[in-house]
Amino acid sequence: MRAVMMRSALLPLLAGAMAPAIAAVQTFPAPDAPARPGVEAPELARLGRFSVGLAHTTFVQPAQPDPLRGTVADRRLPVMIWYPAAARGAGTVYHAAMSGEDGRDVAFTLPGIATPDARVAAGRFPLVVLAHGYGNAPEALSWLGENLASKGYVVVAPAFRDPPISIRTDAARAGPIARRPLDIAFVAAEAQRRAGARDGVFAAADAARTALIGYSMGGYGALTVAGAPLNPAMAGLSRGILAPYAAGSAQAAALRPAHLKAVVAIAPAVRFGAVPVWTGAGAGAVDVPTMFVVGDRDRVVGYDNVRSLFAAAAPTPRYLLTFHEAGHSIALIGAPREMRARFWDVDWFEDAVWRKDRLLPIQAHFITAFLDRHVKGDAAMAPYLDGLIAESDEGRWPDAPVGRVARYSPGAPAATLWKGFQPSRAIGMRFEARP
Repeated sequence: MRAVMMRSALLPLLAGAMAPAIAAVQTFPAPDAPARPGVEAPELARLGRFSVGLAHTTFVQPAQPDPLRGTVADRRLPVMIWYPAAARGAGTVYHAAMSGEDGRDVAFTLPGIATPDARVAAGRFPLVVLAHGYGNAPEALSWLGENLASKGYVVVAPAFRDPPISIRTDAARAGPIARRPLDIAFVAAEAQRRAGARDGVFAAADAARTALIGYSMGGYGALTVAGAPLNPAMAGLSRGILAPYAAGSAQAAALRPAHLKAVVAIAPAVRFGAVPVWTGAGAGAVDVPTMFVVGDRDRVVGYDNVRSLFAAAAPTPRYLLTFHEAGHSIALIGAPREMRARFWDVDWFEDAVWRKDRLLPIQAHFITAFLDRHVKGDAAMAPYLDGLIAESDEGRWPDAPVGRVARYSPGAPAATLWKGFQPSRAIGMRFEARP
C-alpha cells in the first residue's frame, strides 16, 4: 500500500553481544542507521545486548498460481534474516528499490547495523516473520528487524516482489491480494521447518515461539494467516486463488502457522474497494494477543477501519497505538537520499506531520514491550502496556524535576505519564488496551 513519511536522523544506541545496553553505543559505524534510536526515544526503543547479523536466502514454493500472468510456476521469495550475533561487526549498506511513478523501480541505499554472515549468538530465540506492504521492500523495515534482532529475536523478512503499484489493473492488484497471506503462511512454515532441522542461522530460531508482524498489505496477510476469516468475496479479487481458504471452505484454517504466539498489524489493509477483507468475527477470531498501530489520518486503510479491528470482541488481549495526525507511512524508514527528488518517491516514506526519528522508536518501544510480554513471557513488560492513561498528553509525573527532564517516567503509581517516556516526549498519541 502507499506510504508517506519523514526524515530519519536516528542517533546511536547499540550494545555489544555480552555488554550492557549502553556500553558500546558509539563504536558502531553508520550512526544514521534507522534501527539506532536517538536520545529522545522512549526507553524500550534502545537496542538490546546483542550485535546483529544478516543472512540472505531464497524460499521456493513449488507450483504456485500467478494471478497477474495466469500461469503456474515455482514461486521464489528472496528472504532476509536478521538475527542475534555473537560479536560486534562492521554493519552494512543495504541496496534496495521500490516502485516508482512510471512503473520502474527506484533504487536506494540505506545504512544498517547488521553485519552479513556474522557468527550466530548462542541460544534459541523467538521467530518473527516481518511482512512489508504493497510495493515496499524488506529493507524499508530494517529499523524494526535490526532492532528486534538486537533484543534476541530471529526476524525473517521476505521480499514479495509485487507488481508496480502504479499499474492500476485488476490483474496487478490480484497478485498482492492473493499472494500476501499465502506467502506469509509459507514463509512461516518454511522458517519453522528449517529451525527444526537446525539449518544454518535458523538453528538459532525457536519455532515454538512464533510471531507475525505485517505492515499495510502485510498486515492484512498477517491477520488472515493468524485466523481472521476471509470474506468469500475475496475469491473474486484474487482471481479464485483464495477461494479454498475463504470462510467455510475446506482449507479455511490451513494457513495458520503452528505455535503462533502474537501478531502486530501496522496500518493493516481492511477493505479492498467496497469489499471487506474478513467476515464473521473478523480480526476478533485471531486467538493470540494482537497489537494494532495506526495514524488517525490514514487515508489509505482508514483509521476507523483499523480501530474497528481493535474494538471487535476477542478472546485474547488487544492493544491499539494511535498516532494523532499521522498518515499511512508510519512503518517505513525516512526517505533515503535517492528518494527525495520526486514527490511520488518521498510520499512513500515521509509523514506530513511526524518526524521518522520519533515515529519509529516509539513503535519499537511498544512492539518490544508487546513481544517480550506475550512471546517471551516477560511479566516485567506489563507496566509498559497495561493501565496506561489513554491520551499521552494527559499523563503527569508530579515528582519530576522542573525543566528538561532526561529521565524515563517510572509509570504507576508514581506517575500517569507513560512508563518509559521522557516528560516532554509523550505527546500526540493514544494507547488503549483490552485485556
